[in-house]
Amino acid sequence: MFQTDTIAAIATGMTNAGIGIIRVSGEESIKIVDRIFWAKNPKKTLEKTKSYQALFGNIHDGDVIMDEAICLVMRAPNSYTTEDVVEIQCHGGMIMLRKILELVIRSGARAAEAGEFTKRAYLGGRIDITQAESVMDLIYAKNEMAARASVSQLRGNLSEKLKEIRAMILHHIAYIESALDDPENYSLEGYADALQLQLEDTIERLDMLLATADEGKIIKEGIRTVILGKPNAGKSSLLNRLLGEERAIVTEVAGTTRDTLEEDAMIQGIPLKIIDTAGIRETTDTVEKIGVDKAKNSAEDADLILYVVDGAKTLDADDRQIMELLTDRKVITIINKSDVDQVVDKQWITSNLSSPVVELSAKTGEGMQDLYECLKTMFFHGKLTMNDEVYITNVRHKQALAEAKRSLCQALDSIRGQMPEDFLTIDMMAAYEQLGYILGETLDDDLANEIFSKFCMGK
Repeated sequence: MFQTDTIAAIATGMTNAGIGIIRVSGEESIKIVDRIFWAKNPKKTLEKTKSYQALFGNIHDGDVIMDEAICLVMRAPNSYTTEDVVEIQCHGGMIMLRKILELVIRSGARAAEAGEFTKRAYLGGRIDITQAESVMDLIYAKNEMAARASVSQLRGNLSEKLKEIRAMILHHIAYIESALDDPENYSLEGYADALQLQLEDTIERLDMLLATADEGKIIKEGIRTVILGKPNAGKSSLLNRLLGEERAIVTEVAGTTRDTLEEDAMIQGIPLKIIDTAGIRETTDTVEKIGVDKAKNSAEDADLILYVVDGAKTLDADDRQIMELLTDRKVITIINKSDVDQVVDKQWITSNLSSPVVELSAKTGEGMQDLYECLKTMFFHGKLTMNDEVYITNVRHKQALAEAKRSLCQALDSIRGQMPEDFLTIDMMAAYEQLGYILGETLDDDLANEIFSKFCMGK
């Protein structure tokens, strides 16, 4: 899978900016850029430049000077890709960046594929596949918590935990195999008891990692939050209050919202993907009915439903229809319009809905802090902390951890059932390989290519 040719791409955003960077990586990168670069000091060339030093000069096409530029040299293996790398830092107009990239390619480089620089870092052994995936997650992070979780994985925090577990498993496999081949020098007497304790501890450690997966998904993608309620209950007003801006149209006319409206928001550190929906009620209006059906479908995929009740009105058949959608779902019931006289039967709501109930006014903001505290308690056990904790934010990692745990549990059952030791090594090796799959040590080329194809160009 490893390619040794020289690649090039624009590494900065595809928009006009003050500065733009073209990254060139490979054996010929320094020679290629030297062909199109004149240093201000004619005695200096990139080939004579030490690693992590830069030269100022001009990019030229023959006798034509195209732009002023700084060229930074990073020599193998101490570069991002582990290869010789040159970064051309020039003015950030897209026309100029494209023309310089074309010149680099004409001079001997090849246009890089999506994620190819990071793929070369992985193939060069500088990072494992979890760290490579964290690079992409960091680029596309939607909030500070997601960014910090990605940085934690990029630093190798998850990799270290998995490598430690794999080393322990491999040690025991090797010992058992040695004892079976050479019983005179390696004894298995009493070994199963010690191994049982070790496997129980390891399974507990895997459980701790798996327990972070739900929060990890929320950190990465945000809590998919659907706002449900009857027309004019205050759903759009609540959306505007959560966003801190007038994003949704609010009127006194029932049924103003006809379609779903999606927005990302960070509420006191809590990432939300908020979906405002049409008011749910029986209607003969064709367009409104489509909106009602979309609201019901959105509720099916929600991580959280904010059920908004108009506190100034009594409950009716439409409310009871909505409540049927809330069975076995994570729900916060919001009694809205606390700033006016309340007539809704609050006691009936609390006794018939097994969900937290918050009273607030979306219009004035009164009671919003109670909603925020309720969100923290429901999803983050009452507190939001990141520090250096490892969160499982990748579905592939979660599935492999679950498979590794299953294999170790089977090995544990074999010990308890006093099965022969060679039965243990089969399941332990399966766990070892699953953990290696997370790190990329047992990853096939097709999956690796698929992972890196999701990267942006230039990274």
